[in-house]
Amino acid sequence: MARKNYTDEFRRQAVDLYESTPGATLRGIADDLGISRGTLSDWVKTFGTGSTTTAITSSKPPTGRPETQAEKVARLEARVAELEADKTKIETEKSILRQAAKYFAGGDELVSRFQFVADHRDTFKVKRLCEVIEINRSSFYAWENAAPARAERAAADDELADRIRAVQDPAQGGDKAYGAPRVTAELNDGVDVEDRVNHKRVARVMAENGLAGIRLRRKVRTTIPEPSDQKVPDLLKRHFTAASVNTKYVGDITYLPLADGSNLYLATVIDCCSRKLAGWAVANHMRTSLVEDALKAALADRGSLRGAIFHADHGSVYTSKDYAKLCGQLGVIRSLGAVGTSADNALAESFNATLKRETLAGAATYSDEASCRREVFRWAVRYNTRRRHSSLGQVSPNTYENNLATTIPEAA
Repeated sequence: MARKNYTDEFRRQAVDLYESTPGATLRGIADDLGISRGTLSDWVKTFGTGSTTTAITSSKPPTGRPETQAEKVARLEARVAELEADKTKIETEKSILRQAAKYFAGGDELVSRFQFVADHRDTFKVKRLCEVIEINRSSFYAWENAAPARAERAAADDELADRIRAVQDPAQGGDKAYGAPRVTAELNDGVDVEDRVNHKRVARVMAENGLAGIRLRRKVRTTIPEPSDQKVPDLLKRHFTAASVNTKYVGDITYLPLADGSNLYLATVIDCCSRKLAGWAVANHMRTSLVEDALKAALADRGSLRGAIFHADHGSVYTSKDYAKLCGQLGVIRSLGAVGTSADNALAESFNATLKRETLAGAATYSDEASCRREVFRWAVRYNTRRRHSSLGQVSPNTYENNLATTIPEAA
């Protein structure tokens, strides 16, 4: 249903949007936000600064003369060239993503992205590859320059693995039951301080090479895990639909790049039935409080989330103890997709891509933090109130929910 209760924060953001938008009218901004012109006018009187941005537009040449035929042809040719360049760009992106798919089949770890760029730099420009798969060029070059050091460490780890095998080999007087603590002690016995090996490194090399010591005793479970340690099932199984609102939600965190090289982060809560963005939060960090704020915003919009499923990925914030505690307090049923695959949260991933594509409008970054927050606020509210959604029969999420409500008979 359409939102009726508005927080002071929402009112202030609406006024800020009106005052900062060139050529804005009360009617236009009010329609975008799904409110009445009178309501917005009252908010402007209460929270406004009294300043607005005036748009400067011109439909004629600077001299005031009409456009000549030659100028019109030149303008149209420039537009055609621009469209052809856009088409080439899109085709290049599609080709890059098709080839990148196999790299991320088992997970989209950062090293896989770096390796993909390294393997395809002769086919595409490094800059274009990094833009499409969303990594910083400087990070890629840093990874590439560190290759000799990685190779040296890998060789050293291989040599250490051979020494560990010798310690565990009964034929050489070793013990195959030795785990990392005993192996470390054996390796460091009688060795100078500068040649000693760290027990964490020994444990890592043993794990990477399958050299764990034999367990001589059955492991006894003595500790009950915290909620964040419990295995959370995937309750959606990639079925991102629901018969009624406020029953199934998906959410994710996406970064919002700023011109100064930093990022803001957006957390979302999206209704699977109506595709409504029921809650969202923006911050300059990815701590658990970010996703908690988004869930609380959805609670404020819906009134109650008890019994609803909320599905996310295996990000640390969605598996944290504090987040699990909040879900328990709100009666929210947690659901998590498999590790290393974005398809298990495709609806949220698609939403994030659409938001950034439409708010950035071809730009690589937002100009600054204030502009980013403003654009996301405007787009998010308009998404709910006015933006038509193909899966909803080309109506907005709020309209869909209102129409859905009229088809449900009232209880006798």
